[in-house]
Amino acid sequence: MQSLVGVIRLGTEEPTTEVLLRKEGNRLIVEPIRPGSLLSLLATLEEITENFPDVDEGLMLLDDITL
Repeated sequence: MQSLVGVIRLGTEEPTTEVLLRKEGNRLIVEPIRPGSLLSLLATLEEITENFPDVDEGLMLLDDITL
């Protein structure tokens, strides 16, 4: 097997720093790995158990507003 080194431009795709290389028959397939969504990242985080402070404490009541 020969070694191949080069730069592959992915056209107008979104910028990415990682690619997936796979071989199908005689073809070498290069696919960009797109970053996941914010929602999928948040789903992996641990639940927050501490209580948040009441930031409205000590403020005057809001006026009644009619829109």
